[in-house]
Amino acid sequence: MTTTKQSTFGATIRTTILMASLSGLLVVIGFLIGGASTAAFFLLMAFAINFFSYFFSDKMALAMSGAKPVSRSEAPKLYTAVEELTARAGLPMPRLYVIPQDQPNAFATGRNPKHSAVACTRGILNLLSEEELRGVLAHELTHIRNRDILIQSVASAIGAAITYVAYMLLWFGNDDNSPLAIVGQLATFILAPIAASIIQLAISRQREYAADAGGAEICGNPESLASALLRLEQGATAMPMQVNQAAEPLYIVKPFSAKGMAGLFSTHPPIEERVKRLRQMRPSLG
Repeated sequence: MTTTKQSTFGATIRTTILMASLSGLLVVIGFLIGGASTAAFFLLMAFAINFFSYFFSDKMALAMSGAKPVSRSEAPKLYTAVEELTARAGLPMPRLYVIPQDQPNAFATGRNPKHSAVACTRGILNLLSEEELRGVLAHELTHIRNRDILIQSVASAIGAAITYVAYMLLWFGNDDNSPLAIVGQLATFILAPIAASIIQLAISRQREYAADAGGAEICGNPESLASALLRLEQGATAMPMQVNQAAEPLYIVKPFSAKGMAGLFSTHPPIEERVKRLRQMRPSLG
């Protein structure tokens, strides 16, 4: 338990630095565009994005996925499993949703444990064994406990803003038409979206590893989550799911395959590495 707590604390520190970097990058772009006054405006924009994402990220994620609330009578096994796991994790009961998609997948959302939700696809409820599903649910509850989804939502929103502003530079530029100004604009146009993507990637991957470790401890069986991840990857490959790109990092496995160069910028770490780390936990958990 101590090792996992240390790992989660380290991931939190790294994520805080990365989040500050995203906001800082947005301010720097503002300064390059119009000096201090524009930088101040972009700083206010960063605060506004954080505020909006804090209060409405869960509603946006659920709406984008087409998730529907599910009652206890409609999914008694799901409710029972989540109740048992939340008791072990010391968390309040989240709202439960089902996504009408055949691909096996799941995600959690919410600004804090008291305002949280877990959404499972129809496919994951039909595919996984009870123990495998418990492993997945424990993973998602760890995200809720660590407030990962809020962090990822804010990072995605600021990253999208950085990309948008960088593209706008190509069209509007500034009053200085010198070669250096043009080079600066092109550099911002090219590098800012890449920087934002790399920061978002690092946030998501670190959080997935921490959630895997925490989920294994909550359910008490790392192998159940490891087995589930392998089956979910197969399902995602066989049945790609069209999802909004902003919501893609929320899912436990990538809803569509990323090959070649796209795989280098995937928000999800490789399944093989996740499974390897989980199976290395077995001796420590007994």
